[in-house]
Amino acid sequence: MTRKPNIVFLFSDQQRADTQGYAGDPVAITPNMDRLAADGVVFRRGITNSPVCMTARASLMTGMQVHEHGVWAIARPEIRHSQSHVRNVRDAGYCTAVVGKTHLWMHGQGHARDHLQEMADWGYVDAMETTGPTESLRTDSIYTDHLAEKGLLDTHRQYLSTYLTSRDRGGQAWELPVCPLPAEDHLDRFIADTAANWIRNYERDDPFYLQVNFGCPHDPWEAPAESRRQYNPDEIPLSIGEASNGPVSPLASMLRRGPGMPTGMSESENRVMNSYYYGKVSLSDDCMGRVMQALQDRGMLDDIWIIVSSDHGEQLGDHGLIAKKAFYEGSVNVPYILRPPTPISGWQSRALTDHLDLVATIIDITGAMPLPVSQGKSLLPLLSAGEKDPNAHHHHHRDAVLCEQGFPPTAFSMVRTDRYKLSMDVISCEVVDLYDLQEDPRELHNLADDPAMAEVKTQLIDDLAGLTVEIEQSLQALDDDPMWQRSKTALQQTQ
Repeated sequence: MTRKPNIVFLFSDQQRADTQGYAGDPVAITPNMDRLAADGVVFRRGITNSPVCMTARASLMTGMQVHEHGVWAIARPEIRHSQSHVRNVRDAGYCTAVVGKTHLWMHGQGHARDHLQEMADWGYVDAMETTGPTESLRTDSIYTDHLAEKGLLDTHRQYLSTYLTSRDRGGQAWELPVCPLPAEDHLDRFIADTAANWIRNYERDDPFYLQVNFGCPHDPWEAPAESRRQYNPDEIPLSIGEASNGPVSPLASMLRRGPGMPTGMSESENRVMNSYYYGKVSLSDDCMGRVMQALQDRGMLDDIWIIVSSDHGEQLGDHGLIAKKAFYEGSVNVPYILRPPTPISGWQSRALTDHLDLVATIIDITGAMPLPVSQGKSLLPLLSAGEKDPNAHHHHHRDAVLCEQGFPPTAFSMVRTDRYKLSMDVISCEVVDLYDLQEDPRELHNLADDPAMAEVKTQLIDDLAGLTVEIEQSLQALDDDPMWQRSKTALQQTQ
């Protein structure tokens, strides 16, 4: 019997799709991702199912749309008892492991090891979990244990505390000091080295499915000095800052009132801020390279599936926003690379895809049982078609993709087709954005009120209208959820 292939899933946090060399970025230093792209397939229009961390990760784990799993904003650990692609992969004979941030439970106190049973319920045979950077201020893990052993935990937490206090008081991202830790003790270096050691020590006969979940390039953009020094701010592209026209989305208005927005930013400050983000992108790439080197050392690099993606993107100053939660491309378009065991002549596809498709692809690769409830479609047929016909790289996969997120007490949904993007408040059914991405790729002209777009708008609304009842039922189920109620109160206080 032919042995099933190993899989490594390199999963970053808050990484937009266009800040890599293979994507055509003029300054990005990402040799490892570029190498994977050169030997595989890049899906340039890969869309997250939600521009929010816990929500997107719930979709990735379950293979469900947001309104199906019900994690609209805050993690609901009980959904692990519904369905999990990791559990199905484990049951197909794989050793399933994760190193790094899962964010499948609400951080805030205790130690990640207190959640080992939850990780086992999701299907992980081996869970080496950390939190993200800011969550490590209050939640312990193997990473904070590492810092404590080296006498660095107080330094780390004082830095994070100062960062959060400054942000909440109006401090700006371009003022952020460099990481005070030695480079080898940065969170993402720790995650990469832990994963590399796991690979080097793996001796089981079973094939493995290893998720390596980095914390970067999520803010704070405190990359080590050696990563920051790779970039000259004067050469960094500016954010999208042109004036827009048409109605102002209430979602965008709400986000601009949040802490840390880049108000009053000059061009030079914009370039400095963006250079800090690029520093963490290169840190992420370097960490991926360390995992790849471990595979090379074991003779596995040319006999393994490597998948690269991120939970959501980063606005990076575009449209006056940083972080995520918007439906602009910076937030929803994320890296999607599939590099097969036998490297191919790399090509790039414009097919619309989402995380549910990645889940279906992993199920397909491993021969695991399909998930009972999932709209995901395996991407393997596209890879095969591209290999057979190298001149036909722009394949069709979906007519549209769906992206959703909750803002208590309402929620917003976005549908994106080959040409158009429409988002709406699903409770009021009010259309808040409509963009023609072919004519307006920078999303500067909101056509939501344009009479000439009435027919297009009607067609796109029809794509969402059938879901509104399901979405309302999903939200009503949260009426007694204390975390949802706390989120509602916190949001109301910012308005």
